[in-house]
Amino acid sequence: MHSPLLLDFTTFYELFFKAFDTLGFEASAHWMSYTAAGISLSFIAINLLILSTALYTWFERRTIARFQVRRGPNRNGPYGLLQPFADVIKLIMKEDTIPESADKVVFTLAPIVLLAPTLLIITVIPMDDSTFLGTLNIGILFIVGITSVNSIAIFMAGWGSRNKYAILGSMRGAAMLVSYEIPMALGITSVLLLSGSLAMKTIADSQLIWFILVMPLGFFVFMAAAMAEMSRTPFDQIESESELGSGYNTEFSGIKFAILFLAEFMAPIVTSAVVTTLFLGGNQGFSPIPGPIWFILKMFVVIFILLWIRSTWPRLRIDQIMGFAWKPLFGLGIINIFLIALESQILMEEGKLSQNDMLIMSGINWVLTIVGLLVMFNIYGHKRYNRPDPIPSQLANMGTDLQ
Repeated sequence: MHSPLLLDFTTFYELFFKAFDTLGFEASAHWMSYTAAGISLSFIAINLLILSTALYTWFERRTIARFQVRRGPNRNGPYGLLQPFADVIKLIMKEDTIPESADKVVFTLAPIVLLAPTLLIITVIPMDDSTFLGTLNIGILFIVGITSVNSIAIFMAGWGSRNKYAILGSMRGAAMLVSYEIPMALGITSVLLLSGSLAMKTIADSQLIWFILVMPLGFFVFMAAAMAEMSRTPFDQIESESELGSGYNTEFSGIKFAILFLAEFMAPIVTSAVVTTLFLGGNQGFSPIPGPIWFILKMFVVIFILLWIRSTWPRLRIDQIMGFAWKPLFGLGIINIFLIALESQILMEEGKLSQNDMLIMSGINWVLTIVGLLVMFNIYGHKRYNRPDPIPSQLANMGTDLQ
């Protein structure tokens, strides 16, 4: 059965096929309908995602304002709802300048290269049972591969600007994104061990118990790496306004600047969709609420948690960010993979895990996750509890008699 949703490839294809067939294009109706359906569906999906991102910027600013006891945007429209559209109009009307010494081709292509992967990821997210590309047999590999382009785009933005602050920001970004792809891949590998498939739809359907409950350590590793990949607090050293004046996007203005920030604010939406598919059972839920509604509700919860972390955690130093990737996070990812592989080998029968097997794994993994995190906090966080007493300087007038 086809999905009753409007955004369904088969529905578009049948609609265009009937139209072309009626107009007398019987011989070419198949490929013309296929092309027209793809273009139409892409146009609607991209614009819906951009509109959702615009509304998300309003939601993020209002939510963080509440966390920090402020009002947030409240001038344009009721409750400031028209603020994102006012920002877009302002940015479009601003002059689009290019530095004289910049590499103009690289400088112009960088925002497009940064935005394109984010738009492509959403195509393989199975929000509904009949999602056309959600059954792609290498869906998760497609996501991992396409997100790696972000490091190239950020380096292009910094290098093309010919600005020392932009280049420093882009070098930080390339180093950080490449580093955090390793623990992210480790978190995804544990999901593949349980699901036995690379297809996003199969991964969601295999969750007799949500994977966040079965392997919380894998979820922690993946979420930490995902936040770093998005360059969100506390991992936003790519921009770090206090040091680099905004980092890789320092020289951008006008519509190019808008596209860069569109990609940045779109990232939490796409990441929450991936997390929902990998760890929260996708569109699984209870009747009579449709599956896509459950998917959106789970996405909203993940987005809110990301906002909560951003509004409360301080920014880390670049050395702390890199150390966190290669020491505790990498180690926890390796431990989680061996743990899931061992449990699967012991409990799996006929190539499948039952719901009772997953319940047993959940109990074991939650205990080991708590122990592992406590050990990590003790090893990597104990120094801040043993700070030496400050010693007054002889050159400062702090009650010390100077001769």
